[in-house]
Amino acid sequence: MKIKNRIALQFTLLVATILLLFSITIYSVSEHYRQEEFYDRLKSRARTTCRLLVKVKGIDKHLLKAIDQNTLSEMLDEKVLIFNADNELIYSSVDDKLLSYKASLLDEVREKHYIEFHEGGSEVIGLLYQEQSEPLTVLASAYDTFGHSKLTNLRETLGWGLLAGIAVTVGLGIYFAGNALRPISRINHEVSLITAQNLSQKLDEGNRKDEIAQLAINFNTVLVRLHNAFEQQKSFVSHASHELRTPLAALKSEIQLGQRFNKNNPDLDEVFANLFSDTERLISITNNLLFLARSYEHSGQLKMAPIHIEDLAFAAKEELLSANPDYRVEIDYENIPEDENQTVIEGNEELLKRVFSNLLDNACKYSSDHQARILISSDNKSCIVKFKDQGIGISPEDMPHIFNPFYRSSDATTVPGFGIGLSICQRIIDLHHGTISVTSEPGQGSEFQVRLNHV
Repeated sequence: MKIKNRIALQFTLLVATILLLFSITIYSVSEHYRQEEFYDRLKSRARTTCRLLVKVKGIDKHLLKAIDQNTLSEMLDEKVLIFNADNELIYSSVDDKLLSYKASLLDEVREKHYIEFHEGGSEVIGLLYQEQSEPLTVLASAYDTFGHSKLTNLRETLGWGLLAGIAVTVGLGIYFAGNALRPISRINHEVSLITAQNLSQKLDEGNRKDEIAQLAINFNTVLVRLHNAFEQQKSFVSHASHELRTPLAALKSEIQLGQRFNKNNPDLDEVFANLFSDTERLISITNNLLFLARSYEHSGQLKMAPIHIEDLAFAAKEELLSANPDYRVEIDYENIPEDENQTVIEGNEELLKRVFSNLLDNACKYSSDHQARILISSDNKSCIVKFKDQGIGISPEDMPHIFNPFYRSSDATTVPGFGIGLSICQRIIDLHHGTISVTSEPGQGSEFQVRLNHV
């Protein structure tokens, strides 16, 4: 999950929790006040009924019942029961609706003087009335229609308010999280554009005050250190390779001169031949290292021109066969391009021919029949060239490392090579903003695929 979405989710959960707790608190407080108010009404009604029954002369039970039935319409299902000290019912506000009770309940009322409880959906109070010589025990109950109706409306209002609040919070959370993380997204985009070829590029440091600006400043510092380290490495390789070329060339000349003056000494001939072979290897490695170093230095100064990919393939084939007449190379189209420009690329001919020659040489060199195939195809964007062979293949353990300089597969140690050719190929393809990949199975051969954008 992206940080923006995670922050928005956490912010939403936090606000939703606060709103939920706030709603529960409001509802609980409202319910508590409703009960208190309703119990007070029941208490007042019970005492009023007792006073009318005991103190007002001329009011009998039937008249009091008529008064109750005509004045208490606000409270639904109201019942008032009055008992004497012997638990005898001396008054009931209704005849057809009885309030269930036990003697123990009346004893509890006499002991505590006042109690509150629920019975079904109704609130019930019990109180002890002592304004005469004989105390009376009163039970009163009713259903708070108006109060419950207000609570229902409040519950719906809080529910819809909670949903609306969560919806608004989600939108605002995504907006503010995205707005807060926009500088990080910008830094991330700028970092993705930085490669080994443009380490001198700097990130926008913003206001240079907040944490994100400090991150950009620290990253720029790291880039400067990396750039200096790369420059020192390239400078060392370039100078070392360049300085080695002169003594190696002189050494080669001295060996050739020694071979010329050697007469009738087979042992010495063998020594000179070995020295010459080793010197050639050193010169080749030195030239390759020098090429790699200079390719980084002059990556932005390559001379590019339109090139037909078929011409490169045939030129590489001709160069390879002139040096190795026993090799066999077949060139074919995997699909015929509809437009001839689909096989025209923008590139440096000499460098790309070096890639093709290197891949063809490897394909033939590592195949027992010394044969290779080039298959050319294209799509709407790219031109694809495949180099296929039926050679020894590459093991899965070696696949991730074959483009590393001086790395050689364990199965290829018996074949002459330096392990630097594929790294040069990858470097040249990178300079042309293309890709090179490989698929292979041990004993079944390999297929190298070069993909370059066509014009």
